[in-house]
Amino acid sequence: MEAGDVLALHRACERAGVRFWIDGGWCVDALLGEQTRAHGDLDIAIRRTDADRLHEILTELGYLADSGPDHTAWNYLMRIPPDKAVDVHVVEHDADGHVTYGIEYPADSLTGTGIIDGQKVDCIAAPWMFTFKTAYPPASKDRADVRALAAKFGFAIPDSHR
Repeated sequence: MEAGDVLALHRACERAGVRFWIDGGWCVDALLGEQTRAHGDLDIAIRRTDADRLHEILTELGYLADSGPDHTAWNYLMRIPPDKAVDVHVVEHDADGHVTYGIEYPADSLTGTGIIDGQKVDCIAAPWMFTFKTAYPPASKDRADVRALAAKFGFAIPDSHR
């Protein structure tokens, strides 16, 4: 996924009144304000109320559902072969902000903003992105992401990610 692909989806959703938050590696780069590495996909969080419309927009842009074994109604992949993929994470909160459906995104995690190729985008808030990135055994790209977030935002790097 290239920055242009991310921004094309962002613009299409904006025109349709659909809001999503960038997660994963692209979120790290948005928070840093620059692309630091290549990305195999775009991870996004979206409210359940907008999920069907997002699916329509992705389809209009040429993405096809990838019905792999881990596909669920709240977490699925859509792709344009061979190299464009969007990993959709659906969430729903109750009036108190508790997750009632889908992926465990605390309500205040959906409050970040960043920059991709000069364009402001919604993304996972920096403290939450750091928390998410340090919650699993890291690959080398995760260690690099964690180091970059720590350097910009002053987070303490756990031993597991040094």
